[in-house]
Amino acid sequence: MQAEIITIGDEILIGQVIDSNSAYIAKKLNSIGIEVVQIQSISDKEQDILSALAAAQNRVPLVIMTGGLGPTKDDITKHCFCTYFEDELVHNPDVLAHIEKLFAQYVKVPINDLNREQAMLPSKAKLLDNPFGTAAGMWMKKGKTVFVSMPGVPYEMKHMMEQQLLPKLKQHFQRPAIVHKTMLTYGWGESRIAEVISDWEAALPDHIKLAYLPNLGRVRLRLTAKGNDEKILTAEVDALFENLYPLIGEIITGFESDQPIEAQIGHLLNDQNMSISTAESCTGGRIGAALSSIPGASSYFVGGVVPYQTSLKTKILEVPASLIKAHSVVSAEVALAMAEGACRQFSSDYGLATTGNAGPQKGDSDADVGTVYIALVGPGVRHVEHFNFGNHREKTIQKSVNKALEITLKLLERKVKKHLPIH
Repeated sequence: MQAEIITIGDEILIGQVIDSNSAYIAKKLNSIGIEVVQIQSISDKEQDILSALAAAQNRVPLVIMTGGLGPTKDDITKHCFCTYFEDELVHNPDVLAHIEKLFAQYVKVPINDLNREQAMLPSKAKLLDNPFGTAAGMWMKKGKTVFVSMPGVPYEMKHMMEQQLLPKLKQHFQRPAIVHKTMLTYGWGESRIAEVISDWEAALPDHIKLAYLPNLGRVRLRLTAKGNDEKILTAEVDALFENLYPLIGEIITGFESDQPIEAQIGHLLNDQNMSISTAESCTGGRIGAALSSIPGASSYFVGGVVPYQTSLKTKILEVPASLIKAHSVVSAEVALAMAEGACRQFSSDYGLATTGNAGPQKGDSDADVGTVYIALVGPGVRHVEHFNFGNHREKTIQKSVNKALEITLKLLERKVKKHLPIH
């Protein structure tokens, strides 16, 4: 069972908007046994859209499109559907009633004819409701291929995908079982890992594939198994990963769940009924942004501060000036003091801090560019680590964010699961 994803919009092609929709759709399709074999972005031109539809129909039984469903003249997906499916637009009173209700409740400007025209839809289309917007989704079929068009606005598309499209796809298509499991490692590059596990990799059965996913300081190893029985596939994958521990056990940090690492941290904190705050110098608030991006984060993430200048570390976090003078602003001692200061200022149980020199020039410290200290303090926890992430500024910052989250998750898991104090 294979599918293609097509995103429509000149804004994607010129780099003005990042295509996050395709990654989300591909992940959701894979979760129900549908393999995405191609993703493409095309312009808002009619001939480009029609050509893409025709080409995809010859390759796969499912095509999912996003974009081009707005009320303006450059949004022509509905008209292209009518041309391709030899159909016409007809007025849908239910969709119009929904649009009028949205404007009455949430939009201050009066509804106009362009908005009302959103209720004009192909007569042959099966509609997917959009409770958060004016653009309905469309399900149409030509030959043996199903074409689905959804709005390009991410939160509208995601709700439509989860609540309506996925259940409909499960009913319509026969699908194989696909099992993904991803192991997290830190400390070695992918080439070294590949060398050490080469015999293990060579012995993988044909229906199980390995992918290396490197990302600034960590390498994820993903096994993908395809077959008819999900339970058997899961057992096979688990057994294969178990055989990796004698080979690379020293760098394995766990497994990637369906939830991002910041959500896993949140669950651990909620389970303990505890909270965390951040004090970020070199990472500029990115750790706090990651933690607060999870719905419900206010139950465990209290807040954060970005004391970028040295003076603010003393003024806001009460880091003693004598400590900075004695050890430098980029040091283990200052990182720990910053984490403790965050706990005091935000009345949180845990404090997570970063201080370092991301470059390109040295700042208020003589530490080499790329030097970073990451500290976590809290009940039974007083931990700091030193790193040198190289001389590329963006790489250093993102590596620091990734490592800070990994350290936090690892220490919280150890404390919760093993009930051990951490020093």
